[in-house]
Amino acid sequence: MSEQSPAAPAAQQRYQVRFDVGVDGARRVAEGADVLVWADQTRADASGPAIPADVLVLAPRVVEAGLADAAAVAAWILDEQERLGRRAYVAIVAAGRADAGFAADDVLAAGAVVDALTGLGIDDTSPEAAVACAAFAGLRRAVAHLATASVEGREAASAGVDPAALRRAAQHDATATARVLTPR
Repeated sequence: MSEQSPAAPAAQQRYQVRFDVGVDGARRVAEGADVLVWADQTRADASGPAIPADVLVLAPRVVEAGLADAAAVAAWILDEQERLGRRAYVAIVAAGRADAGFAADDVLAAGAVVDALTGLGIDDTSPEAAVACAAFAGLRRAVAHLATASVEGREAASAGVDPAALRRAAQHDATATARVLTPR
């Protein structure tokens, strides 16, 4: 980024950890990011990635995240930063609803990743990322219930997703493996 043409404020480029919502949000915060984290809590248990193809090409590395693997994703990002030998710039995106609406469960999952990164010392967060983190931290004891009771959680259950699977996917830090994808 040159001094003559500064990035738009919505890009949050001055921060190591950025946050936004949806595909348009991914486009805003992914420029210059080494890692894009796609937080889609309702899909956390489903087979195969549900990341839109145009999001997969926005960053060199793309990782899916939910409440169950937030710590694993953060640990993977720290390893990636060590591999790079410099700060890893991270764009964290709450998937949001298909109709471009707010998705509480995705924001909580994204906030869990920010919280785990902060715990590992990656704490140069944008105000937007800090707010997602605070939402998670403030509601930490209720996130499993909130994720399953959210609009997305209830829609998934009414579409036939097993409620027990939704509850398992919403158990914070229940999985030790990050779901890393490579762009096609």
